[in-house]
Amino acid sequence: QVQLVESGGGLVQAGGSLRLSCAASEGSFGTYVFGWFRQAPGKEREFVAVITAWSGVYTDYADSVKGRFTISRDNAKNTVYLQMNSLKPEDTAVYYCAATSNWGPSAGRLAVDYDYWGQGTQVTVSS
Repeated sequence: QVQLVESGGGLVQAGGSLRLSCAASEGSFGTYVFGWFRQAPGKEREFVAVITAWSGVYTDYADSVKGRFTISRDNAKNTVYLQMNSLKPEDTAVYYCAATSNWGPSAGRLAVDYDYWGQGTQVTVSS
């Protein structure tokens, strides 16, 4: 059982930056694929970014955040990060970290492919 705890959310002005962290309890952290998802009020949860296991050689992003967000991992610290730059009001949402030991056909883009979820952290971008 992997426990995930997100942190780093908050209120920021448009154009600003935030770095989200996702700390995992699992000792075999390196074997997990990690994804970030977000859910705005009244909307479905949507894919933001994914990073593969071990060295995280492969990353992928939603078109809406490509070029602004960066996902990374530090296996020594059991932590995954989401660096968010040039934030826009439409980035406002609860952001969730998720983990799976499998690399499914969705290549990490579908929430249903993940086994473990954090509680979420609120990101609010003011205009």
